[in-house]
Amino acid sequence: MCITNDMLPAMQSVVPSTMATVSADGIPNLTYISQVFYVDDNHVAISFQYMNKSWKNINENPNITMILTHPVTIKMWKMNLVFEEIKYDGPVFDNMDMQLTAIASMYGMADRFKLKAALICRATDITVLYDGGL
Repeated sequence: MCITNDMLPAMQSVVPSTMATVSADGIPNLTYISQVFYVDDNHVAISFQYMNKSWKNINENPNITMILTHPVTIKMWKMNLVFEEIKYDGPVFDNMDMQLTAIASMYGMADRFKLKAALICRATDITVLYDGGL
C-alpha cells in the first residue's frame, strides 16, 4: 500500500487526524492526533504525546485506523496501520519534534506540546472515504 503525494498535505497538522485503536478485549478508543508524519511510501510516524489509553491498546493490539483530511479539498482517507516500533530519538523523531514545536508556538502552547516518542507504523490499506468537494 502506497502513500501518495496528494495525501501529504493531510499530514501537515492543519486538520488533526483521528486515530482509532481497540483493546485486546474489544473496547475502542478514539483520539485526535497532532501529527501524522510521512516516513516513506509505506510508513508514517504518529506523534506520541498524550496517549495513555491509545498506547495501552496499541501494546495489546497493534492495529490502528487513521482518518486523514486534506486541509484544502477536504478529501479524506482511511489508513489501516500496524504499529512496528517506537522511536525516542533519531532523524524522524527530531523532524517531528521540530515541526510540533513550530505548530505549538503558533498557538502559544509550546510548553504543553512536547513529543515523547514517534510511533512508526506500516500502512496495510488506504481507502479514499471522500474525494473532496472542490
